[in-house]
Amino acid sequence: MNKFTDQQYLTTDQYKDAGNLDARLVIHKRFSTNPYGWFNWIFDTLAQFPAGANILELGSGSGALWANIADKIPATWNITLSDLSQGMLDAAWRNLVVTGRNFKFEQIDAQSIPYKDETFDIVIANHMLYHVPDRSKALAEIKRVLKNGGYLIATTVGESHMKEIADWLKRVDNDNDFSPFILPFTLENGREQLGKVFSQVTISRYEDSLQITDVDLFIAYLRSAIRASEVSEEELAKVKTELKKELKKNGKIFISKDSGLFIAIK
Repeated sequence: MNKFTDQQYLTTDQYKDAGNLDARLVIHKRFSTNPYGWFNWIFDTLAQFPAGANILELGSGSGALWANIADKIPATWNITLSDLSQGMLDAAWRNLVVTGRNFKFEQIDAQSIPYKDETFDIVIANHMLYHVPDRSKALAEIKRVLKNGGYLIATTVGESHMKEIADWLKRVDNDNDFSPFILPFTLENGREQLGKVFSQVTISRYEDSLQITDVDLFIAYLRSAIRASEVSEEELAKVKTELKKELKKNGKIFISKDSGLFIAIK
C-alpha cells in the first residue's frame, strides 16, 4: 500500500505525534516568501461564512490552523477538531488550550464520520484528503454530514509543489522515485473528484515559494518527509554538502510551492 494512504503507517509512524509535521511547518513559517501567511489566507475564506457556523475539521493534525488565527475566530463558531491519530489530537489540545477557545476534540476516520446527517455548516480538510484510502467514501460521508448549502473547504498541493526537493534527492539516489507529490488528490485532479459529489466546485491558488537559509532545518524537513524517509543518513549527508554549496553560492536555497484550496458546495 502507498504510504500516503496507509493508515497503520500514518498513525503509528508518520503522524504518531506532531514531530514530523512540526519539522515541516517550521520551514514554511521561517522561509515562505509570501508575508501574508497560509493560515491567514485560509481564514479569509472561512470568514465569509455565518457567525454561528458549526464546523468540523478532519485531519486537524496539531491544530496549527486554529493556533495561528486564534484571535480571529468568532466566539459564536462551534468547532470540532478531529484526527485519525490520537497523538495528533493530544498535540492539538496542548497547542489550543492556551487560546482560551472552546474546541471539541474527537478521534475520527473521515471514511466513517460519527455524526447525523446535515450536522455541519462547514467541513475543513486541510492537506489531508490525499491520505484517505477510500476518498469516494470519505467525500460521501462529508456530504452527508453537511447541511444543504454547506461547504467543504479542501486544501491540497499541485503536482509541481516543492519539485526541487526531488532533484536534490535524485542526486544521491537514482533508484527511488522522489517525485514530490504523486498524490491521489491534487490541485490538478481534485476538482473532478469533488465534482462527482458536490454541485459546485471552485479552486483558488496561494502564491508562495521558499527561500531557505538554514541547511540544518532543511535536512530536518527531509528526514520528516514520507518519501525521503527511505534515504540513508549517508545519502542525506551528501545532500547536506550540496545544499551548503548552493547556499554559499546563491545566499539561499529556492524551493517552489504550489498550494491552494477547493470550495465545494452541497
